[in-house]
Amino acid sequence: MRWPEQMLELRPNCECCDRDLPPQSPEARICTFECTFCADCTDNILKGTCPNCGGNLVPRPLRPAAALLRHPASTQRVLKPQGCTAKEPIQ
Repeated sequence: MRWPEQMLELRPNCECCDRDLPPQSPEARICTFECTFCADCTDNILKGTCPNCGGNLVPRPLRPAAALLRHPASTQRVLKPQGCTAKEPIQ
């Protein structure tokens, strides 16, 4: 199998609440810049919109276990120390 040269980072936590989001978590949401949030923060605080870029947040794809061996998830945590607030969507 040929792997893409660039893979999603699969960041390990929610940028708002710091909840752990392992690579197999169906609770992870991302934007096109790979900003990562949990489903709870996405739905209840951010209303589906990335507070960083204003883009939409969608379920993060799950990386198969075999692919994780060769292309592991990121271990670098990203956290907004001031917490999250909703941003208006880009029109």
